Amino acid sequence: MALNTPGYSLQPAPTKQATPANYITNFDFLNQYLPDTYEKEFERYGNRSVSSFLRMVGAEMPSNSDLIKWAEQGRLHIKYTNVSSGSAAAADTATLTIADTGVTAAAVRVGQTLMISDNSDSTLTNKAIVTAVSGLDVTVAYYEAGGQTFGTSDTVTMFIYGSEFGKGTEGMSGSLEAEDEIFENSPIIIKDKYSVSGSDMAQIGWVEVTTENGATGYLWYLKSEHETRLRFEDYLETAMIEAVPAETGSGAIATAKGSEGLFYAIEDRGNVWSGGNPTNLGEFDDIVARLDKQGAIEENVLFVNRSFSFDIDDMLATLNGLVNTTGGASNAASFGLFDNDVDMALNLGFSGFRRGYDFYKSDWKYLNDITMRGGIVGGAVNGVLVPAGSTTVYDQVLGKNAKRPYLHVRYRASETEDRRMKTWVTGSAGGAYTSSLDAMEVHFLSERALCTLGANNFVLFNA
Repeated sequence: MALNTPGYSLQPAPTKQATPANYITNFDFLNQYLPDTYEKEFERYGNRSVSSFLRMVGAEMPSNSDLIKWAEQGRLHIKYTNVSSGSAAAADTATLTIADTGVTAAAVRVGQTLMISDNSDSTLTNKAIVTAVSGLDVTVAYYEAGGQTFGTSDTVTMFIYGSEFGKGTEGMSGSLEAEDEIFENSPIIIKDKYSVSGSDMAQIGWVEVTTENGATGYLWYLKSEHETRLRFEDYLETAMIEAVPAETGSGAIATAKGSEGLFYAIEDRGNVWSGGNPTNLGEFDDIVARLDKQGAIEENVLFVNRSFSFDIDDMLATLNGLVNTTGGASNAASFGLFDNDVDMALNLGFSGFRRGYDFYKSDWKYLNDITMRGGIVGGAVNGVLVPAGSTTVYDQVLGKNAKRPYLHVRYRASETEDRRMKTWVTGSAGGAYTSSLDAMEVHFLSERALCTLGANNFVLFNA
């Protein structure tokens, strides 16, 4: 059955002047019948704001620099996955050459012991001790009497599992420095403005207007100003989610530098799931296996659109015995802790589940809103997995370790200037007396950046 939907405006920006849509234009005094009018504006779209995501998962804190830098821990243990041998199978010793991307020198020392495994054949393994190291070449002697199990054309993985030294020998030669990865982001300046002439401010309408923040009255410009403010507050969040840095050679590089938004940070150094929503435990097991290789954060929140939310509900309902093979509800079990009777409303949704880790589910309005990401095809995002809690990072500005939420906003501020959310009025109307302009102009400004810490623990779900 097809679902017919009403039309909607993709540009619902209010106007500051009287229009046929909000003022009576038929002044036919020969008509003896007056229309019945509803003077209060009907809120047919409910709460139209899409912000709240960052307020739920992050925090805001001041910064006084054009550049925000932080250090994230590297791996504690050492493993190389693209290694080849210069010796043939059965050799007692060999020189292993590391070819992993970005590796310029082997972090392996003489006396350490290695586990070596063939990447394509699980039966070919060796244990070896390091006898010499030169750049990317590691010379080893095998513990097995049969020598090297793999050939010169095989690619192997190796990792350090310990060390062994003889009696009365010198200690370990050399040492390893802690490996940190330095990340940075730059704040961007976000602006908006609302303007209304003094004459229009003196016009009273017949429609009582209201906005999500509770402002009411018969002055249309008040509604327009309040909606501009609400729209700007939404942009403060959506800009942090969607922002991308301007690439060298791009058209925007001459006028804008851009910033790293949430989606960009996850795509750049996080985990991306594509090809449809995960709809069964096997696919969620793949996600859990990936999280095991990262920070293994115990609690995570899934912010999803409506279709992804229903897919999760259907998956959990099937596991709970509520959905039979034909897709209908069976009588085998019921949601929750208590049996549902005929007079009880059946709750067909789930707020979370545990599968290796705790996953809590929350609908993300931004992904559903038809005027934002809802309904788009190219570049569609169905949801994002965000680790809960906070992490310890080294703050380059503070010069010390600090607890930070995985997601947080840094806004420019000092003792004399706070740019978190600035607003001011100019002109010669509405109580402002700053210029000869016969209008009131309300200005909005913020300067901020989003810091995505430990992006390797996030998962972006693309359509």
